[in-house]
Amino acid sequence: MHPNGSALLLTPTRRRTVGVVIAAVLALVGGLLLAYPDRAGAAADPLISGGKSATSSSDESSDLGPQNAFDGDPATRWASVEGKDPQWLSVDLGATADVTRVKLSWEDAYAKAYRIEISADGTTWTRLADEAAGDGGTDDWPALTGKGRYLRVYGTARAAAYGYSLYEFEAYGTLGGQPPQTGAFTVVAAGDIAAQCTASDSDCAHPKTAALAKKIDPKFYLTMGDSQYDDARISDFRNYYDKTWGAFKAKTRPVPGNHETYDPAGELAGYKAYFGDIAYPQGKTYYSYDEGNWHFIALDSNSFDKSAQIDWLKADLAKNSKACIAAYWHHPLYSSGGHGNDPVSRPVWKILYGAKADLVLNGHDHHYERFAPQNPDGKAVADGITEIVGGMGGAEPYPIEEVQPNSQKRISGEYGVLKMDFTDSGYSWNYIGTDNKTKDTSPKYTCH
Repeated sequence: MHPNGSALLLTPTRRRTVGVVIAAVLALVGGLLLAYPDRAGAAADPLISGGKSATSSSDESSDLGPQNAFDGDPATRWASVEGKDPQWLSVDLGATADVTRVKLSWEDAYAKAYRIEISADGTTWTRLADEAAGDGGTDDWPALTGKGRYLRVYGTARAAAYGYSLYEFEAYGTLGGQPPQTGAFTVVAAGDIAAQCTASDSDCAHPKTAALAKKIDPKFYLTMGDSQYDDARISDFRNYYDKTWGAFKAKTRPVPGNHETYDPAGELAGYKAYFGDIAYPQGKTYYSYDEGNWHFIALDSNSFDKSAQIDWLKADLAKNSKACIAAYWHHPLYSSGGHGNDPVSRPVWKILYGAKADLVLNGHDHHYERFAPQNPDGKAVADGITEIVGGMGGAEPYPIEEVQPNSQKRISGEYGVLKMDFTDSGYSWNYIGTDNKTKDTSPKYTCH
């Protein structure tokens, strides 16, 4: 690093192709090699950013995503949205690295002012270099000294009305050991939860599943839709769900089901009023977040036919830098329960499968079921997605009707929750009943 702001003294080498200058440089280099022959065999630090996972503050379109700046193809590029400052482009080098050089190849939409920054965790950044009078072309920073896993260029002033655009973002240096372990964590998941009953009714199940979920005390909770029956009015949420699962609302990451759309006050009105920003953390009914080495994607299967959500999903996956991916929504593609298979999810499965997603969790059918890894067409494959149907959170159970291919375990008529255990490289789970007994234990899976 450059303590006390010494990085501000660095200036990039500009590439401006002038024949006389090149000739002079070649002559100088030749002279140096003659004077210092031992330098002829010296190797420069290698490129360490090629093909690595990248993220950005924004993308002008899905064709201009962050990976384009690290693909080694000078014809592709990343571009941010137009007219907004600041914007950034970041790369995960995959391990702690000693960065000695950064080379930026700008498109016409270049940065007049920007910083090059490095970070150990992707959160706290240290400045390596600072440009206040950029003029486009290629900026080469050959004398950097930085240590970290994450590297970014942070644009603070655009040269024109457009955004920021880079053909290539190259980092050179040496990589250290394996990526640091970020630690295991536990999640509780269930769908189809709060019937219109309370703990005073001995047959009411959602107070019992809530007590079990609270006892497990996970990192956070996932609800896979239909959190409140029957029409999910705000009054129903307050009278039933809030009295049980509402105890850990702040730690809940919900998605809507079909019952949330039945509210007479408007589709999802009660759901939105009850959960607020928790259900709309990114201003939409779908969102994503990271925990450890996992990327979680919460989707709204009521609107899988809308291009806006599909486009967002593609862009979100393009930005992802985590090794493992889990997605959850309400309507399952495959189910042996009363509702059966729902093809509305197939296009989403295809996108997730193409991104090497690992796990999908759903509700809708009121039973527990796990499937062997399979592709979107229902063929068992080693690199397939593992699906869990987990609609046993408290609503009246549904029977098993037609067993689907690749279904490995089915339990109907019992209430409970999924205790999901995640590590940096894999996952497993237990289905635990309200009697505190384990009803099913999954295999241990490794991320793709």
